[in-house]
Amino acid sequence: MASTSGSTTAVEEREIERKRKRSAAGGESAAASVSKWRTRREHEIYSSKLLEALRLVRAGSSPSSPSSFSVNAAAAPPRSRAVREAADRALAVAARGRTCWSRAILANRRRRLQAARRARLRNPATPPSRHAPVPAAGGASAQGDGGKTPPLARKAKVLGRLVPGCRKLPFPALLAEASDYIAALEMQVRAMTALAEALSAVSSSSSSSAAGGSSSPPA
Repeated sequence: MASTSGSTTAVEEREIERKRKRSAAGGESAAASVSKWRTRREHEIYSSKLLEALRLVRAGSSPSSPSSFSVNAAAAPPRSRAVREAADRALAVAARGRTCWSRAILANRRRRLQAARRARLRNPATPPSRHAPVPAAGGASAQGDGGKTPPLARKAKVLGRLVPGCRKLPFPALLAEASDYIAALEMQVRAMTALAEALSAVSSSSSSSAAGGSSSPPA
């Protein structure tokens, strides 16, 4: 009996040690994933992908023929939304699909393109509907049941809605994904701010040179 209880205790201790090492490794990988978004190398990779995505948005918003203009205008989102989606796609590509949020952004893009293609094939002459969706009948009861949910569970549910593709994740995985997503968004803001400043400097220098050339007296 003593040997059996001793072996059971040893197995439990090994299992506890294995779980502790697994959680420590998960915390280290999450910290490394967050810190990688602060490196200069990752900033340069994202900036190059962002420029490429913005060029594609600009090329897609200027159709070559009037016949293709109606099709593109019906399928393409507004310019500001297209720029935001291009920036998010570039961020997901820079993450290399290693996180749930990056895979969700890329998958959402593919699903949206497939839905738009099916809609054009089904009825190409009808513009997309702009009416707001009708709320479900059970919305009021769902809100009424929200008071019974613990506060931490409610906050985790809201956080899961904010981070793409993380609605059904357990709480530790949700925190790791949210930390990585926030760090990636901070890097996105820095890259887009630097890009806007560079474009503003180029625009001001070209306008000043054009003004100087027009003000010079003829020979």
